[in-house]
Amino acid sequence: MDPNLQYWQSNGQSFLSRLRLWFKILDPSSVLSSQVSCCIMHRSISTVKNFKVVASLIPHKGIKPALFWQFLLQTYCAGFNHANRNATATKDNKTSMKQSILIVGTAAYSTFAGALPQIILKRFRLIGAVAENFSRSLLPIPLSACLAAFSVMVVRSEEADNGIRVFDSNGNAIGLSKAAGSKAIKETALSRAALFGTTAAVPTLLLALLKRAKFVQRNPMIIAPVRHISTAIIFGLMIPVSFSLFPQFGKIKKESLEEAFQSLDSNGELFYHRGL
Repeated sequence: MDPNLQYWQSNGQSFLSRLRLWFKILDPSSVLSSQVSCCIMHRSISTVKNFKVVASLIPHKGIKPALFWQFLLQTYCAGFNHANRNATATKDNKTSMKQSILIVGTAAYSTFAGALPQIILKRFRLIGAVAENFSRSLLPIPLSACLAAFSVMVVRSEEADNGIRVFDSNGNAIGLSKAAGSKAIKETALSRAALFGTTAAVPTLLLALLKRAKFVQRNPMIIAPVRHISTAIIFGLMIPVSFSLFPQFGKIKKESLEEAFQSLDSNGELFYHRGL
């Protein structure tokens, strides 16, 4: 059996077990017992340790700063999604060129869309206090979640177009499935939306509560540090939580796959690597 498949099957059956595993994997000071675990930990740390664009998630004053930080965030997200995709589909020069175009296009579109609240505030200053509060506080929450999911779905669209490798319960490769590729993309997009949506929502709700406190009203300078610190903490906590929402090696019923898989002699379930 594939050691990675065996490891995740035995350690990632429930959300809590996956969460404990990811906290352990993402802890640089931890040393896992098996060689397979150490390999997984090394790869995960190397891919996640640069995922620190928290400043991009904090509201900015002005369109140019918003575009700059959104460019950093969305470019990194597109590159992260591409680097951690399931790359088992057939590759050629045409596919590589298409992927490059998708990455650049996704980063460019998401940069502009991510800065939309600041653009609305600066270009339409007479829209009223309610609309201003909506653009400044509420709009970034669904926008962050949607853009995170959008980046995954576009950058990793080749998995649905070309298919990803599926395995039987013994870890033997069976073939390429577009249905499994679509399922992997949807699950990862949902997990990424949860990561960025929650990171945008919790600090906003926290500040809305704190602003009612008399201490904060007498010391408004405390709002900015609280926003920065809470955003960093929530983002850090949500990384392992979002990674744990779905199994790393997902299951898919044979009936949900293409016709070519229906004649296989299996127990009705096959496995696929979801990517990250």
